[in-house]
Amino acid sequence: MNKDEVLNKCIKFSVKTNKLWKYLREKQREYNNSNQIQRCGTSIGANYSEACDAESKADFIHKLAIAQKETNETIYWLKVIYGSEFISKEQFEDLMNDVQELYGIITASIKKAKASL
Repeated sequence: MNKDEVLNKCIKFSVKTNKLWKYLREKQREYNNSNQIQRCGTSIGANYSEACDAESKADFIHKLAIAQKETNETIYWLKVIYGSEFISKEQFEDLMNDVQELYGIITASIKKAKASL
């Protein structure tokens, strides 16, 4: 998968995260968790985008590592939001599938970059 395809996946996930943020605020009147998920969920793509324009291989790995941490945080908040019954099982599984796919892609990219150092 090339970087443009991954970036598009990140953008699509950011859009889904923003829609979840809006849903949680408007329908559930939930503000703290919605802000948390919105920040980390959209940060994945922002950090991936920065990695694509990294100044060095080490900078590339560092930016991807931040994106990887943001995927972990997103997974955490999705579990909290689902466990709090703010979203359905279907919503949860859809978002989890996307973020876990991004996590796998980012992790593989880090491993590949580290191996080529």
